[in-house]
Amino acid sequence: MKTVLITGATSGIGLACARKFAENGDRLILTGRKEGLLSEIRKELTAKGAEVITLAFDVRDRDKAKQYINDLPAEWQEIDVLVNNAGLALGLEPEYEGSFEDWETMIDTNIKGLLTMTRLVVPGMVKRNSGHIINIGSVAGDAAYANGNVYCATKAAVKTLSDGLRIDVAHTAVRVTNLKPGLVETNFSNTRFHGDTERAATVYKGIKPLTGDDIADVAVYAANAPEHVQIAEVLILATHQGSGSVISRQA
Repeated sequence: MKTVLITGATSGIGLACARKFAENGDRLILTGRKEGLLSEIRKELTAKGAEVITLAFDVRDRDKAKQYINDLPAEWQEIDVLVNNAGLALGLEPEYEGSFEDWETMIDTNIKGLLTMTRLVVPGMVKRNSGHIINIGSVAGDAAYANGNVYCATKAAVKTLSDGLRIDVAHTAVRVTNLKPGLVETNFSNTRFHGDTERAATVYKGIKPLTGDDIADVAVYAANAPEHVQIAEVLILATHQGSGSVISRQA
C-alpha cells in the first residue's frame, strides 16, 4: 500500500486517478480548491474501504500549501507517490490578443503550483531514497498549436521540469514520470472557454476522445512498475489523433 498525494483531485484526470489508486489499495491525500467536492469524493472512496485525507487549497497559494503539507499527521508524512495533476487551459486566442489574467492563472497553476508541490514533497522522498513523481503534462508540450501559445508553453515547461528533476534524483531510487495526454473529454474545454459548454462540445465532435480513466490507468501502471523500471514519459493519444494539432474527425 502506497500513500498517494493527488492535486486537482475534484474532477477529470485527478478524480480518475483518485479512484484508480483507491481500487489499487492505496491510501490517498487529495487536494483541490472545492472543499464540498473533496468531501463528497472522500465519502465515496471511504465507503469502498479506502483511507482518504482531503486538503482544500489552491496550489497557487504557496503559504497554504506549505501549511497543509507540513501539518499532515505523522503517519501520513511519508508520501510515496505525488501526482502533480492540477492544471488548466484558459482561452484560445492568438498570443497578441490573449488575456493577461488567463496567462497568469495558467503559469501560476501549471508551472508554479507544480514546483511548489514538488519542493514540498520530494525532499522527503530523496531522504528516504524512495518515491515517485507523476506529472500530468500534455501533447501540447511537444509542439505549439494554433492559439495554444501560453498553455502549450506551460506544458513544455512541465516536460522540461520533469526531465530536469529526473536528472536531479538519478542518484536515488526516486522515479519521475511525465504523462502527456492528447484529447481527453473532461471539463478541460469547458474551463478553457470560460463555461461555454456549446463551444466546448465542438472540441470532441467527430472523434472518440480519451477519458480520465485512460490516463489514470497509465499512472497506476507507472507507479507499480518494478523498482528498477522508470516509465519516464508516455504520450497517450486518441486513435484518430495524430498530434496536438492533427485530428481526423469521422463523419
